[in-house]
Amino acid sequence: MTNDLLQDLEWRGLLYQQTDAEGMEKLLNEEKVSLYVGVDPTADSMHIGHIVPLLTLRRFQKAGHTPILLVGGATGTVGDPSGRSEERQLQTMEQIDKNVQGLKKQMERLFDFSSDAANGAVLVNNNDWVGPMSLIDFLRDYGKLINVNYILNKDTVASRLDSGISFTEFAYTLIQGIDFNHLYDHHNVRIQVGGSDQWGNITTGLEMIRKTHDENAKAFGITIPLVTKADGTKFGKTAGGAVWLDAEKTSPYEFYQFWINTADADVVKYLKIFTFLTRDEIEALAVSVEEEPHLRKAQKALAEEMTRLIHGKAGLEAAERITKALFSGDLKALSVDEMKVAFAGVPSVEVAKEDKNIVELIVEAGISSSKRQAREDVTNGAISVNGEKVTELEYVIDGKDRLEDAFAIIRRGKKKYHMVKFV
Repeated sequence: MTNDLLQDLEWRGLLYQQTDAEGMEKLLNEEKVSLYVGVDPTADSMHIGHIVPLLTLRRFQKAGHTPILLVGGATGTVGDPSGRSEERQLQTMEQIDKNVQGLKKQMERLFDFSSDAANGAVLVNNNDWVGPMSLIDFLRDYGKLINVNYILNKDTVASRLDSGISFTEFAYTLIQGIDFNHLYDHHNVRIQVGGSDQWGNITTGLEMIRKTHDENAKAFGITIPLVTKADGTKFGKTAGGAVWLDAEKTSPYEFYQFWINTADADVVKYLKIFTFLTRDEIEALAVSVEEEPHLRKAQKALAEEMTRLIHGKAGLEAAERITKALFSGDLKALSVDEMKVAFAGVPSVEVAKEDKNIVELIVEAGISSSKRQAREDVTNGAISVNGEKVTELEYVIDGKDRLEDAFAIIRRGKKKYHMVKFV
């Protein structure tokens, strides 16, 4: 089973670095083990770049092993220098606590925390053991274990020496090492999984375990490669910024659209990394990409799987309903709230809240360039209001057209949408 799991991870491109790969494979074949991934609460939501290690840990849970999810209530107060060229802005404890609660909710979507499951996921917060530790205990019990030169050789630290790194961030790797050591002792965690930027922190934990236990202690580390697009650019960013798991930051519709707009060159790679579709299912979709790319079956499968995973069945249905309405131009099936989501990024203009002839309104709103053009657009059936085609030149936009008495969606042609806000 474990051989199949590791081979599957290799096929999916999820294995980058491993410590003692043979020893780890032997351990996984012989025992059901606990593994952990840590996430620092730098925000009250994760974005899609955070979830690759978590989804990898979920694959281990499906294979019978136990996932330990660590939310860094302590490390979040310090700041991980990994992947950064300057110091993080320190957050207040109140903000960190709020962030921790947000991350917990999202992890509960990704993992089975069932208490009656033999390998139910466990959620821990490193502030529970690091928070009560005194400075003297930290220096005496752990500071003595790790040589300064050892830390200086870490890429994440070495890259910051010229620009400057505070002792706070310099010591971050020690705290993460304490985490691995604590989880080894208290949760029998034998493997840490992390992104490629966490290699230095993972190996610090292994060094602490080696120095605080006898020679029979065995622990291992796995890192996952950085996800990039086929053109080498950064994954997980849009023109509007990061793609968040929180529906208030990135709506299910926007989330769905991110995945369904994946390029053909990337979609099979993302299906392997992010979804739990089988190898046979993904290989069939890969054939479709090659032979019938216009059907975009792979993109649809990716968008469906990811939106259902993060936002549930209701979120997926809402995203598909909005997508279908926009494609067909029939907006009548959408609620007012769904319209606000669907058209959040379209051009908008404010006009006075008063009854106004359609021709005058679309000229004032800049939808048509002149009254002559506006009259042509209306009579030719090129104008619709909230999904209803308007062809009468005498039509008046009034209260019946103002959604929530605040806005209307006007379309010119097939795809040019505008939001007119009434103030």
